[in-house]
Amino acid sequence: MMKSTERIRLLDILRGFAVLGTLGTNIWIFAHLGNLSYITTIDYSGWWQPEDLVRMIVLFLVNGKLLGLLTIMFGVGMELKYQQALRRGRAWTKVYIGTAVFIFIEGFIHYTLVMEYDILMSYGITAMVVMFLINRDNRFIKRVLIVIGSIHTVVILFLLGASLFANVTLGSFEEVVALYQGGTWFEQVQYRLMHFLPLRMEAILIIPMNIFLFLLGVLLMRSGVFAPDDNGKQQRKKLFTLGICVGLPLNMLIFIPGGALDIAVRYLFAPILSIGYIAVVSIVVEYGKCKWLWRCFELVGRMSLSCYVMQNVISSILFYGWGLALGGRVDSLSIILIWFLISLVQIAFAYVWLRLFKAGPLESIRLHTVRILMSK
Repeated sequence: MMKSTERIRLLDILRGFAVLGTLGTNIWIFAHLGNLSYITTIDYSGWWQPEDLVRMIVLFLVNGKLLGLLTIMFGVGMELKYQQALRRGRAWTKVYIGTAVFIFIEGFIHYTLVMEYDILMSYGITAMVVMFLINRDNRFIKRVLIVIGSIHTVVILFLLGASLFANVTLGSFEEVVALYQGGTWFEQVQYRLMHFLPLRMEAILIIPMNIFLFLLGVLLMRSGVFAPDDNGKQQRKKLFTLGICVGLPLNMLIFIPGGALDIAVRYLFAPILSIGYIAVVSIVVEYGKCKWLWRCFELVGRMSLSCYVMQNVISSILFYGWGLALGGRVDSLSIILIWFLISLVQIAFAYVWLRLFKAGPLESIRLHTVRILMSK
């Protein structure tokens, strides 16, 4: 039987797994200098060469799935903070609004200075919405899930239908590739600011999905999915059946070339497999093997915000022209190796940092900022 402290440890493990896995998608964007066609099948009318097949196998496992898992875990974290506020008798919205605003501002800084596909701004907006829903009962939250899930599904199906009856193209990435290959860091910052709305369209599009997954995380926490008791085990078995038995075959549609199903896989089917990942990781952790591996994920999960930003900063330095300029010069196996090495660097950094401090650098800044705001 796991103790209550180990229950929280499992959440850190899942967060760490999600953060390192999210880099498994972003690394291809960095390595190919902002060319999004390398994370889609839109430019393929037939089967892939081995080089491309390796990339697509990795993306099949991580693209959208680990981001979905990270989003669910964000909702779990909100529920924990909400329950803590109740125990301490504090006004919930006053407690959390500072955190939500900080995440949004940090996301804007991250978007501007590091990466245009930042997720934190969208999380900040989502958190501002969900914090007014989390204090309602489960029945109300389930109704919101149905409504917001239906809206998201209709939008995605509309985009899917439009893509099936139109000549879908992502456009040319020649200028973007040239910018990240030969442009200065300041020129890249200017590009992100001058094209703010177009570059933020995905972050806006996925807000309904984020709300759904945040609230799903809330309900999973309340239902005892992460508890070590028999109820928790039964809940995880259900998640496994749904996530793996249903989500896995649906996500295999990504191997159909032509790009028509990319939208459905990333924004509808990937979160289903995310649920399966929760079940698989939870079951394996409970089994008690590979404790060193789970310890590594736990360290990253305890400072997930700092590691998320750090991995993108490292990738920028490695691949962009103003850094080591590896972008466009490495093959798929080399990219996977770099992903692995960056993950090791983050684990080592988290290990050293958490031996000296209680929280990650950005987590500490957020905590102190929120305390200052609440004291006024």
